[in-house]
Amino acid sequence: MNPNISTRLLHAFVALAELKHFTRAAERCHTSQSALSVMIGKLEDMVGARLFERDTRKVTLTPEGELFAEAAGVLLAEIESAFANISEYVALRRGRVSIAALPSLAANGLPSVIAEYKSQHPGVRVSLHDALSDQCLSLLRQGKADLALTAPGPDFIEFETRTLCSDPFYLVCRQDHPLAKKKLVRVADLAGHEVIHLAKSSSVRQHVEVLLKDVHVVHSGFEVEHLATVAGLVKQGLGVSVVPELTLFQFRQLDLVAVPLQSGNPMRPILIVRRKDQPLSLASQAMLELIEKRLGQKAAPRKYRHF
Repeated sequence: MNPNISTRLLHAFVALAELKHFTRAAERCHTSQSALSVMIGKLEDMVGARLFERDTRKVTLTPEGELFAEAAGVLLAEIESAFANISEYVALRRGRVSIAALPSLAANGLPSVIAEYKSQHPGVRVSLHDALSDQCLSLLRQGKADLALTAPGPDFIEFETRTLCSDPFYLVCRQDHPLAKKKLVRVADLAGHEVIHLAKSSSVRQHVEVLLKDVHVVHSGFEVEHLATVAGLVKQGLGVSVVPELTLFQFRQLDLVAVPLQSGNPMRPILIVRRKDQPLSLASQAMLELIEKRLGQKAAPRKYRHF
């Protein structure tokens, strides 16, 4: 048997089982007594047993009716719970969002967006993975992240991507460095200067190599994993470095100078990446829209930066 029992029939049954009176049960169900009687008869036909004993004075449940009453109560409770749960998700009072982002974005820019999102949707759980580009994509593939904010690379064909913003590059140096007083630095100005690099696995290093490919700079011998290490080496006069604007917060505490590279030099695009085969939840879509609103504006005009 494959019954097609509607919630209307279940509500009619429960009303009659509780009130044991056709007229009052019909009033609760906002229908006529005759229509209620038809519904109960239809339900009994579907069940294949009488559910009520009826006479002119009272209505009582049969033993089969007693059994069905338990099942009907459970079914209606589960249906109401399912609708309540989905309503919570639709209203963004519940849910989860997981974001993978480059460390520079995860530490600077994204936290304020997450804080604003949490204030608007306190019931939604937000998780953040700070990771290099390859790991961001891996988290997307595994379903551990809904969105990734990362720089372009060779393995993006399987994903849906769009540009969030462009990240211009700056020279970072000591205040007593010959280039520190310039308002703008040309890439050619870096010729002959020692440069401290990030590791080759980083998206920053890959873009810096493109910037410097036609300039004879001196390799300082340092290739490090962390921007804080770059800042410490620059502070000690062991070289200069070229880094994106989004990373400059790492250099503020060391009394260094940041000078923008001349307009026309390539910028590092920051992409929003998501899976093509996985639609976003309403909670994730709301996060995506807020990220685009807060971080997707065109870069502010660049100027000389002195921390």
